[in-house]
Amino acid sequence: MAEQGTYVEANQPYERDTRYIETRITRDGADGYPVEAGRYRLVVSYACPWATRTIIVRRLLGLEDAISMGVCGPTHDKRSWTFDLDPDHLDPVLRIPRLQDAYFARVPGYEKGITVPAIVDVPTGAVVTNDFRQITVDFSLEWTEFHRDGAPQLYPEDLRAEIDEVNALVYRDVNNGVYRCGFAGSQESYDAAYDQLFGRLDWLSERLKNQRYLVGDTITEADVRLFTTLARFDPVYHGHFKCNREKLSEMPVLWAYARDLFQTPGFGDSTNFDHIKSHYYEVHRDINPSGIVPKGPDLANWAAPHGRERLGGSPFGSGTAPAPL
Repeated sequence: MAEQGTYVEANQPYERDTRYIETRITRDGADGYPVEAGRYRLVVSYACPWATRTIIVRRLLGLEDAISMGVCGPTHDKRSWTFDLDPDHLDPVLRIPRLQDAYFARVPGYEKGITVPAIVDVPTGAVVTNDFRQITVDFSLEWTEFHRDGAPQLYPEDLRAEIDEVNALVYRDVNNGVYRCGFAGSQESYDAAYDQLFGRLDWLSERLKNQRYLVGDTITEADVRLFTTLARFDPVYHGHFKCNREKLSEMPVLWAYARDLFQTPGFGDSTNFDHIKSHYYEVHRDINPSGIVPKGPDLANWAAPHGRERLGGSPFGSGTAPAPL
């Protein structure tokens, strides 16, 4: 089964269902949901790259006290993510066993994908938004009152146009490109997705050869969005999704770049390889019918020195790293 929010037709290119709930939480409350500490709960799974972006950004900005977080288990059934990790399999705040309950509280009989990340309005128990692309941007721009001292500027105004441009290319060819390989419905669509993916990875390698981060001299939203795909490349995408021209660990520039981020507070400590592997290999039975989770690869090499300090820049600019977990 494809991830929630995906669908595949035989002999057709893979298409992602992007019909999200686009309601926003903003300072002015224009959509009916004003920024308010303690009111909302971010529901995630460490298995999901889109959800892991929100985990990273929430931590980098120090929003833990303002926005609580519920964690679903690494696997889900055909319809909904579930709170398998909690006592009695109930989210301790929302008191529901399945994320779909919060979607149904917003839209009875909700028929689209039950996806993470999702932000839930705790008083009503209803999902506010699952638009992962907007959630992290709004964490940066709308929740500034609750940012920690020293929080980085992940979406600075002077770099916003370039960040958006890079993000669009990375999303099309890499973030979603690996899925277009893995869920391709024909040899032709797989070949096209494969070529597009590795062409963009080559482009990224060239871009990052002489600069430490994707845009500017510090970590931005662009780095967060690329990192969550790179972190899954060798454990999952290389074999499971047939993205096998080479491993990330065989691409020197991108491998060093990924390790640099992984070793930065907020990134590696928001990455759970066990959940990642469990999800993809156990849930995607159309690709892996046995559900067997491979033991490899050895992931200890993520801690190896990366040497990218020589390129200058600094992760947080004039800001500071988040406190250790």
